[in-house]
Amino acid sequence: MNIIQRFIQEEDGVGVVEIILILVVLIALVAVFKNELTGLVDNIFKKIKSGAEGIYN
Repeated sequence: MNIIQRFIQEEDGVGVVEIILILVVLIALVAVFKNELTGLVDNIFKKIKSGAEGIYN
């Protein structure tokens, strides 16, 4: 826990502005690739469901 407190209080680390910029870029990437990500997640869950059905049946 002490390590986390020192990391948060450290002034040489990443600033709030940099964190906000990184979040904005990540949100923009998700917005641009929303359809591809949705399709990928759907396919993953379909494979998990079919694998689980194979175990129970």
